[in-house]
Amino acid sequence: MPILYVVATPIGNLEDISLRALSILREVKLIAAEDTRRTKRLLTTYDIRTPMTSYHERNKWSKLDYILDCLEDGDVALVSDAGTPGMSDPGYELIVSASQRGIPVVPIPGPSVIITALVVSGLPTGRFIYLGFLPRKASSRRRLLESVADEQGTMVVLEAPHRLLAALHDILLTLGDRKIAVCRELTKIYEEVFRGTISQAIEHFTEPRGEFTLVIEGKGEKDKPLLTEDIEKQLHHMRRSGVMAKEAIARLAGETGLSKKELYQAWLRLS
Repeated sequence: MPILYVVATPIGNLEDISLRALSILREVKLIAAEDTRRTKRLLTTYDIRTPMTSYHERNKWSKLDYILDCLEDGDVALVSDAGTPGMSDPGYELIVSASQRGIPVVPIPGPSVIITALVVSGLPTGRFIYLGFLPRKASSRRRLLESVADEQGTMVVLEAPHRLLAALHDILLTLGDRKIAVCRELTKIYEEVFRGTISQAIEHFTEPRGEFTLVIEGKGEKDKPLLTEDIEKQLHHMRRSGVMAKEAIARLAGETGLSKKELYQAWLRLS
């Protein structure tokens, strides 16, 4: 049965391609590429002459049936501009459709800007969350950042150069002045990894150029507010004064930063 290969390609340096990926790209009947011009440079470098078809964000639905039909006659390799297809790149819909048709989907692992940035960031790697590209609209961007403000794991996001400073300002506004690694043009000639605080990054990148991956410190246990004896006494005093649970909890949550759930559990213990 024909196979859909999900092939990771270099994020910059063409020497990062795996031997297995080169073998697959030579052997498949067709390569579905996000940018055929960029993939052509890779194929030319390694003297690979497999036919290509474009498969990108703007044509992913109109091209879907064509690629699935091609899979009836032979193997197809899916590649993105750089890195692993399906990770903030076209590929998800094709992978799902192929799976639903019973077509085997085989990963050919390799470069990923997410993991590359994470491991050089100097921030904890044991737990992390990937947010993809931040929303273009400031209000939507801030809402997303607010929703992960209490995330304890390291956060990884992608950003375009013309939106970098706006994004950094919103990150500072919503998350505070945390540690950050700003990774630019990874594995390319002008590779740069800036490590510091968010405010320092804003001062450093006055004229951003290139592709950016941001690795942001999570909210560690040390930053988590604690339910102290004094706070419990305040709860007890409000309870005795006849203050309703909802009002008391809302007031103390705003003053202390504690979650309403934790305060409500303390309120119940007082009874």
